[in-house]
Amino acid sequence: MSDLRQILNIKHPIIQAPMFLVSNTQMVKAAMDCGIAGCIPALNYRTLDQLRDALRELKAAKPEGGAFGFNLIVNKSNVKYKGQLEVICEEGCDFIITSLGSPEETIRQAHAADIKVFCDVVDLKFAKKVEGLGADAVIAVNNQAGGHRGPASPKELIAVINEGCSIPVISAGGVGRKADVDRMLSYGAVGVSVGSPFIASEEAGVTEEYKQACVDYGADDIVVTERISGTPCTVINTPYVQKIGTRATWIEGVLNKNKKLKKWVKMVRFSIGMKATENAAFKATYKTVWVAGPSIEHTHDILPVQAIVDKLIK
Repeated sequence: MSDLRQILNIKHPIIQAPMFLVSNTQMVKAAMDCGIAGCIPALNYRTLDQLRDALRELKAAKPEGGAFGFNLIVNKSNVKYKGQLEVICEEGCDFIITSLGSPEETIRQAHAADIKVFCDVVDLKFAKKVEGLGADAVIAVNNQAGGHRGPASPKELIAVINEGCSIPVISAGGVGRKADVDRMLSYGAVGVSVGSPFIASEEAGVTEEYKQACVDYGADDIVVTERISGTPCTVINTPYVQKIGTRATWIEGVLNKNKKLKKWVKMVRFSIGMKATENAAFKATYKTVWVAGPSIEHTHDILPVQAIVDKLIK
């Protein structure tokens, strides 16, 4: 089986993971210059014209031995999905990562445009489903991932998917240094997707307070909250997070159990939570909801992307 270097024609088997509000073209260009792949959530762009401009900027800057992609939320909470997919397929990139929904339409359109599709999965059942739909690889999101994470350990998840599927497994979660990369590869992953260490990069467009929080806090300061998107999500346990709590309110719990209302409740919670996250990312505010994973344990300084990649490969 090919490893990620052959799949994407890159020098090192690493994807700089797509992070809502954090990832930008500057980070991805720096990642490509280091011989790894970079990825940006399409939702980081408010308009389709901005998304198209980003695609063209990255295509123009792409070096030999670099690759870039975009992340698509493919469920009904993302009303921009179809337009985003159309623009990405028109302009072209190396890969798409799908999250939170069925990737069937994405796979069909992306493959017609010669774009690979990797699908976020948290268990074997969904991995087999996306393999059947023609996915090129799975992103196995384990219980050490930042943001929305899965229930299984890296070793367990990689093993069970490799046993039940024949497509490549890219491991996501728990990587902050070279020893972690080596460990995931030893478990049977073809590569790794790394997010949280890049929040504290010089190229990231978030506040210095957010970056410094990734330096000051560690693995023990990461908690899971239901208060952002309605789906469990890892955040830094700041005083504000402690104040508002991490459990859904009783009314949200009741509404989430109502089959007719559940979808709309999730969409409203997602919208409110994303706005809170955006405010924390771009403004110095006491209402800090900073998304990160336990791999910030190995973040000790705010560094350029090049230095962060060096920690992962040297």
